[in-house]
Amino acid sequence: MTRKKTTKKSVKKAPKKTAKISAKKIIPKAKSDLAKTQKSDYSAKHIQVLEGLEPVRKRPGMYIGSTDVAGLHESLREIIDNAVDEALAGFAKNVWITLNNDNTVTVIDDGRGIPVDIMPQYKKSALEIVMTKLHAGGKFGGSAYKISGGLHGVGASVVNALSEWMRVEVKRNHKAYFQEYSRGVAKTPLKEAKLDSKTDFNSSFSTGTKVTFLPDKQIFSTLIFDFDTVKKAIRERAYLVPKLFFHFKDEREGLKKEVNYYFEGGITSLVEKLNENKGPLHEAIFIQKMEGDVEVEASLQYNNGYVENVQSYVNVINTVNGGTHLTGFRMALTRAINDYGKKIGSFKEEEDSVTGDDTKEGLSAVVFIKMPQDRIQFEGQTKGKLGNAEIQPVVQTIIKEGLSTFFEENPGEARKILEKVYLAAKARLAAKAAKEAILRKGALEGSSLPGKLADCQEKDPSVSELYLVEGDSAAGTAKGGRDRKFQAILPIGGKILNTERARLDKIIEHDELKNVIIALGMGIGETVKFEKLRYHRVIIMTDADVDGEHIETLLLTFFYRHLPQIIQEGYLYIAQPPLYKLNRGKDTRYAYSDEEKEKILLEMKSGNLIINVQRYKGLGEMNKDQLWDTTMNPANRVLKQVTVADVEEADETFTMLMGDEVPPRKHFIQSNAQTATLDI
Repeated sequence: MTRKKTTKKSVKKAPKKTAKISAKKIIPKAKSDLAKTQKSDYSAKHIQVLEGLEPVRKRPGMYIGSTDVAGLHESLREIIDNAVDEALAGFAKNVWITLNNDNTVTVIDDGRGIPVDIMPQYKKSALEIVMTKLHAGGKFGGSAYKISGGLHGVGASVVNALSEWMRVEVKRNHKAYFQEYSRGVAKTPLKEAKLDSKTDFNSSFSTGTKVTFLPDKQIFSTLIFDFDTVKKAIRERAYLVPKLFFHFKDEREGLKKEVNYYFEGGITSLVEKLNENKGPLHEAIFIQKMEGDVEVEASLQYNNGYVENVQSYVNVINTVNGGTHLTGFRMALTRAINDYGKKIGSFKEEEDSVTGDDTKEGLSAVVFIKMPQDRIQFEGQTKGKLGNAEIQPVVQTIIKEGLSTFFEENPGEARKILEKVYLAAKARLAAKAAKEAILRKGALEGSSLPGKLADCQEKDPSVSELYLVEGDSAAGTAKGGRDRKFQAILPIGGKILNTERARLDKIIEHDELKNVIIALGMGIGETVKFEKLRYHRVIIMTDADVDGEHIETLLLTFFYRHLPQIIQEGYLYIAQPPLYKLNRGKDTRYAYSDEEKEKILLEMKSGNLIINVQRYKGLGEMNKDQLWDTTMNPANRVLKQVTVADVEEADETFTMLMGDEVPPRKHFIQSNAQTATLDI
């Protein structure tokens, strides 16, 4: 989990409570103007035909999602996936990825190498056609690739179109070839190179492909690849394709590092990694079966925790929004558990049956579908959700049969799973009763909002803010200093419940968290309705000391584990109150770090007046005007937006820091003690 700054302090102070929302005024045309427009010439000369890869450069977001840092990494993933496709087809054993010092990236595989023979209808090599034409490749109805993860067969040409420069080198038929391109256009003909030249990119294998490209600064807002983002994508693919060796190097100046991935166990290795330090209840269950041209793989394992972690993939694409394959898996899991429970007499009545939500508690699972590329129907260009309706019954049947067989052959393990989901069902009913009691109580008091909440006047969530403030005293100051039009304040008293170790019923019964849930308005658990969220900026504001950081961590745990969509949508922030107040005569300034304090001291050291430096230990030490000016005024404040760059790493971190297992936490503390900043 990372925090990124979203605003910077203004040098010039803004007057108090001047935050405004402005909109551009649109003046409609006069009727005569509209009539002229409607009668204007519209003929063949207005029709624009985009040749070759022009459509990609014209509308790059349609092909890679965006032109920001996310789109930059998507372009690299497309080239990596072309290499992985060779492994999925059974030909490549290694993939090398290198971030070079000149912002270029190199991807090499030891697969078959892109064909270089001439295509008669085009009178050009197959390599040039693949790299310069949309919808050209071995993934369109042919037998070269049964399954693949590339962008509908257009990934290489799209990346080429969006690259200032690209060089492709191929080894085939005991020969080496290369061709260079600029923004999707071939700059050199296909050339043959001597095997002992620099084109011979690796003498340890006889065939393969090497792609080096420089993203186009005319297209992308940044050309700087993030090592951890690329590492995450590589690690995912290493789990999905067992026995494929990934070699990843960062050769950039000052950033040099290297990681290698190789997993024998495939997705079972991933599930075991997800459950690390979480107290797994049984050995991971692995199910695999081919049905026609669709292969279904699933691995699942329950742990002692209360949080679900399920990932789904189609070929090597991470379907972050699920889809029909995940729906089929969930239906099969619920039915298999209920059928086995009834068979052995654990569930005697219909009301004893568990629901799909009950099977989620403590579940770690991976669902992996392999199918022909030309049959895949993704919902949206970014491939976040699988839409093939026919896949759901296929997955449901295979998973149901596999689980039923496992339960019959492993009754001891099956009972552990039944006990886990049955306890989850009891907790669900308790949570439901607690929520109903909260609603009844709110209705009797005439308002469903908590009494401690100082709400804002604004009803539009997109411009409304909720400050979660540590302590009644600081909250009182914040209430006095806020702009009540759009800023709401809710006090958080003391250390709240550690929700990493709590079921939903206990969370709802906890007063502080109950107030947060009601104030947000979107509910929690299986009844959550994100569209009812009352604030699109939820801001944690705690003291800049150890206790404040502990409360901040507890709140982050709560949001990450139980209301993750608030983080996913970018609505969670952390306020940054100043650490120091520096005063010399009428000159008053604030510093938000030790480095900034030293810089301000140097600037203020002139004349004979002594500079007064005050270290703020808590929010309560500031008056309402100071709190507004430094921490709450949108014109001056610094907010850090909470984002999750690596879900697996964030999950592991929360488990380690907030879970029941002490040894991993002890090891973390001992390893990082030397770098800790202590405010004594």
